[in-house]
Parts: sequence; C-alpha cells; structure tokens
Amino acid sequence: MQFAVSLLPRARASLLRSRFVLAALLIAVYGVVSLTTRLVLSVRSLSAGQLSLPEMPRVLLVGLGYDTIAAFTLAATFVLWLTLMPERWFHKRWHRVFLWTGFAVSVFGLLYLGAVEYFFFDEFDSRFNFVAVEYLIYPHEVFVNIWQSYPVAQVLIATALITALVLWLARGIVTRGLEAVQRFPKRLPWGMAVCGALVTMHFAFNINSGRNNVNRVADELAANGLYTFFNAAFNNHLDYKQFYVTMDNDQAIARARKIVAQSNTTFIPGAAHPLARHVSYPLPAKPLHVIVLLEESLGAEFVGAYSQRPGLTPNMDRIANESLVFTRTYASGTRTVRGMEAVTASFPPVPPESIVKRANNEGLFNWSTVMKQNGYTPTFIYGGYGTFDNMNHFFGNNGYKVVDRTDMPTPNFANIWGVSDEDLFRDAFGVFDEQHQKGERIFSVVMTTSNHKPFTFPPGVPGVKPEGGGREAGVRYSDYAVGWFIDELKKKPYFENTMVVIVADHGARAYGRASIPLPTYEIPFMVYSPKHIAPRRFDGLTSQLDVAPTVLGLLNISYDSLFFGKDTLLGDAHSRVAVLNHNRDIALLHNEKLAQLGFRKTRSMVSYDQTTRMMARLPEDEEALLDAAAMFQIAYDAYTRRTPMLAGSR
Repeated sequence: MQFAVSLLPRARASLLRSRFVLAALLIAVYGVVSLTTRLVLSVRSLSAGQLSLPEMPRVLLVGLGYDTIAAFTLAATFVLWLTLMPERWFHKRWHRVFLWTGFAVSVFGLLYLGAVEYFFFDEFDSRFNFVAVEYLIYPHEVFVNIWQSYPVAQVLIATALITALVLWLARGIVTRGLEAVQRFPKRLPWGMAVCGALVTMHFAFNINSGRNNVNRVADELAANGLYTFFNAAFNNHLDYKQFYVTMDNDQAIARARKIVAQSNTTFIPGAAHPLARHVSYPLPAKPLHVIVLLEESLGAEFVGAYSQRPGLTPNMDRIANESLVFTRTYASGTRTVRGMEAVTASFPPVPPESIVKRANNEGLFNWSTVMKQNGYTPTFIYGGYGTFDNMNHFFGNNGYKVVDRTDMPTPNFANIWGVSDEDLFRDAFGVFDEQHQKGERIFSVVMTTSNHKPFTFPPGVPGVKPEGGGREAGVRYSDYAVGWFIDELKKKPYFENTMVVIVADHGARAYGRASIPLPTYEIPFMVYSPKHIAPRRFDGLTSQLDVAPTVLGLLNISYDSLFFGKDTLLGDAHSRVAVLNHNRDIALLHNEKLAQLGFRKTRSMVSYDQTTRMMARLPEDEEALLDAAAMFQIAYDAYTRRTPMLAGSR
C-alpha cells in the first residue's frame, strides 16, 4: 500500500513532464464542466422540489463515475494520437499550431456543451436521450428553433470569454506538454493505461448501473450527458426482446387479447395478426365528416375544462361545454410522432422510436384504413414541412393525401416549425371546401405547430404576446385558433354533419421525480358535434390508443380491427388501460397501478392517486408486469415480423 502511495507523486511528476499532460488537462476541464453542470442542475432541481439534499451524495458519487468514463472516452483518441506521433513531427511548428487549435476548440466545445445540457434539462428534465439523437437528424429545424428560443448569441460570447481565460491560465502547462521529449517506449505505457482503464470501465458500468429508480430526476442528474447521448445513439435501433422483459409468445397473445377484448368484439379465426378481431355496432353508421385537430404540446393542465385554471383557454372551455369530454386521457409519449402513432394507428409506443419514423412502415392498418373502407377520403394536413420526422412518408404511404407547408405558399405568419395555426386552419378549410364540392366524405388529421418554442405568433391576437410570451402565450394562441376554427366551421354548409375531435399529441413536457410522471401525460380529448353528440363528461381512464376506436364507436361503424386500443365508452372501469413511454421506459396503467418495464429488463410497480396526483413505489405485481410486457411484445412482433397489418389477413 505504501509502495502504491509513493508511486502517486512520481506518476504525477512524470505526467507533468510528458506530452500526455495535454490529455490530462482536457480531462480536467471536462471534469470541472461536468461537475459544475451537475451542481447547477441539482440546485435548480432542489429549488423545484424534485431533489432532496439526502440524495445529493449519491448524485455526485455516481456522477463522478459516469463523468470519468465519458472523460476517458473523449480523451482516448487524443491519447492514441499522442502515443503514436513521432518526436520529429510532434515538435514541428505546424503540429504545435494544430494542437493549440484543437485544444482551444475542445475547451470551447466542452464549455458550450455544459450550457446546452442546462437548456436541454430545463426543457425535458433529462440528460441527452433519444430525443436529442432524433433532433440531430433534422438540424435545420432544430438549430433554427434553438436560435429563436434560447439566448444562443449571449451563450456563445460567454463561452468564448471563458475559453480565452482557460487558455491563458493553462498556457504554461500546455507549453510544457508541447516541449516535452518522450520516446515511444516511455509513451506506450500511458496509452495502454488509458485504453485498459477505458475497457475496464465500460465492462463494469452500463446505463443502469447508477439508477435506483426511486427518483427519475436524481438518476438523470447523476448521469452524464455525453454518455447518455451515445448510449441512445447506439441503441436507436435496438432489438426490443434483447433489452426488455418478454415471455412465451402464446402467453403474450392470450394476455393481449384479454386486454383488448370487449363485448362487441370477436377474434377472427386463422388471422395472421393475433389481435385481429371484428368490432360490431348494432345501430346504422353515421356518415359524419370527421376532423381531428391534433394540438401541439397541449397538456390538460393548461385547459380550464380539465384543470379549473381560468383564463388561458376560454374558447376550448366554451367548446367543451358543448362536447363529449374525456376527462382522464393519457398521451402515450412525450413526442409528436408518439402521439401520431397512437391516435392514427392505435399502436403502442414500442422503444426506441415511433413507427412513424421506422423503416418498412408502409401499408399499415390504421384509422384511415377503416375510413376509406367506409367511403371517406383521408387527408393529413400539417403546418410544417412534413419531411420532418418522416411524417409525409408515413401518412402518404398509409392512405392519406398529404398537405404540408410546401402547399401553403403565402401564409400570413410562419416560424421555423411552420405556419401559424390560423393559416393552417385557413388552408385546411380550402381542402375541406373542395372535398365537399366533390361530394367526398371528409376525414382529416390536422397537426398544429404554434404551441411550440419559440412561441411566436401573428400580432394582434387579443391577450397574446406575439413574442416573448412563453408557453402560456402558446396555449392562449392555440386556444384562440381553435375557437376561430369552430366559428368558421359553423359558417360551412357541412357543419351540421361534421364531428370535430380535439386531442393533444402530448403534454407540455415530462417533469417530476417518477420514471414516467403521469400528471404530465394528461391531455385534452373532446368530441364536438352539437347535433349528434350530447355534451357530457366521461371520467373513465382513456389512452390515446383509444381515440380512433372510440370515435368509430360514436359513428357506429363496424369494422375489422388490429387496433391495440378500444372503445373506451364500452365496458367497466376495471377493463380500461393506458400504455406509456418515456425515453427508455415503457408502462401499462391499470386500476391505479403503473407496471413499468425498463431498459435491460428492469421492472417496477408504482401506484398513482388520481386525486392527489401522487405516485409511490409498490411491491412487484407479476400479473400486471406480464400484462404490460405482453402488449409491447405483441406490438413489436407484429411490426418487425411484418405480420400482415390488414385486419382479416391470413
């Protein structure tokens, strides 16, 4: 032991006289940035009540472990370069300039990364995850949105100034490193030591090593942004069965069938898809036009009809008084594409990404399949560029005529995400009017964009700040636009025979200590058709997956189904479930119990009190966990094995 301790000063002195001091300095800078970021985020979380002081030691200790892995990973390429670079080149002027420049750029990048992590955490209460990976696929929209939503210029200037200070303070160490004479035999042990340490750490730790699944925010604070980013990137096309709880396929089918079965359904013998069933309604079908307003980021917490929060949504509150209002509806995820797959395809949020973005997603059974069979002409109308998140491809290859920003050449107002909701609805009416004149039956999914950072809107809207109003301004403007849409619809000759479905794609953001913070998943879902649907409130548990089957039930349309949701207006409270996803975690909510399945086959149970909005850990419920696993396993199998996705296929 004394021998080992005596070696430390020698190793430190040797390092200070070697070229590897440059790598050590870079690791030190990254360590300081990571620790500072974690402390700042922890203070923020402490003040918000999402973290307690007794949790801080674990956050810092586990965080040190992840930071060390990330730092050594970052430095590995640099260490390899320093190990292999011959002496005669190492001391060349061009190489000195190269290293100084690389060091300066690296310091700037690491400092800026800390700021980016802060803003990402502020938005998602999470380190970099699948969302960060997916956003980088569409750099134009994302980077412009970041520029418009955050003080990017100020952060860049501050980062540059701090970088200059670090370079000035480190100039002596860098100079010694550049002047060091170190032959290859002396360099090789340093390179081998770093590589050996890196391999050992990666075998000893994984993404779940530091998670205790008690407080999601604490787990995220203990994590490292770079580590979680690359973990998400490498697992972006993971094999679901390798990483999540599974069971015998026959058992999974039996459990999933029991969950989706209802009094008016009959499973189709011999069908290739295990959930293929016939759904029947005794009364004649109602040939109403159906318009689905899929509202961006509209959490139920902002809508007065749901939260008793006055003032923000007077128009939707007015519409709710004339609507069938589903008071307890849960989004399936935290991204628009998750809402789209749930609402339009009634498909569970299987990790890691939505079927909207997956390969081979053409010709799927979805809401438009049933509507086309019943004489409707489906359209998907989007205020942004539909290439984003693969929307145009998905809807265009699944029965919809697509209308997006490229078909709206002269909007009155637009930002990076798309045209204003007013412009979107104005163009939508142009599509509907043309369909009506042709005698077509309207079925349309209209996806809004205005309630999204940077929250900019047309000027002149009463009570709405066009810039700088933040999320509340976004909600106010969305409400104004929905009110305008309904008022304009009343002037149309097809109004009395139209059903308007108002539902959000997801809540405003996922925040809270729980792995899947349920209160933030609550969204509005209402059906407005004054002549055909009596106003009332339905308090039963409802999932986004239930939207299409429930609306089809209101239309009395009988059909063959592959939906994972069901008509929530039928059956008792005990039979209703909701499926959810957050980053790597998935869950099934049933009877106030949330059965959670995590990455690398982890599992847990949580109770949820709808009245107090409180969540608490429970002992594992094997039956509930297996039901959750069955739903996601059947969905994964049906999609990846390309089981015929048309009901009745054999």
